[in-house]
Amino acid sequence: MIELPLFPLQMVLFPGAPLRLHIFEERYKLMINQCIQQKQPFGVVLIRSGLEAMGPLAEPHRIGTTARIIQVQRLTDGRMNIAAIGEERFEIVSLEPDLRPYLVGYVEPLDLVVANAGSLAQAGNRLHQRLERYFLTLSESGVGQFDLAKFPEDPVHLAYLSASLLQMNDLQKQAILAQERAEDLLNAVNDAYRREIALLKVI
Repeated sequence: MIELPLFPLQMVLFPGAPLRLHIFEERYKLMINQCIQQKQPFGVVLIRSGLEAMGPLAEPHRIGTTARIIQVQRLTDGRMNIAAIGEERFEIVSLEPDLRPYLVGYVEPLDLVVANAGSLAQAGNRLHQRLERYFLTLSESGVGQFDLAKFPEDPVHLAYLSASLLQMNDLQKQAILAQERAEDLLNAVNDAYRREIALLKVI
């Protein structure tokens, strides 16, 4: 179990997905500066109740993703723009709301259970095919060109990155992030893309 500074947001961060934030609140300036100095990640958690900025600390969902800061742009008054990348899932064991001005949790890493590597690979192949159809449908409607060669081959990494691109609400994305089994994760993302492709064709 480790102590982790937490950033409650109105979004879900998946492992491998990029994150850009503008840091302007004093409590988060302090948090991010400490993460930079200590070369430490912070945790991104979807807000269950409360506000993203100002006011009391929000109540988060218990499963989130660590974010590693990879770029910092310093601005006036201590504000900053940061770029980070999602790394690992975690589950909050307990919260320590009075430990710092920002939210701190004691968390444990949350590994996916892989029951059958063969079925996982098959689900990854199905997702890759659905992504091809999805991007083809988008390009036919003039949205742009997409290069699937840049997507990861590992089924789990592919599922998380694909989930981050989906046009669905945050609670649906949180349900995907919270999947315990790798096969269930792939199936959930596959089903989401099947629905998304059908919707795009209707539109």
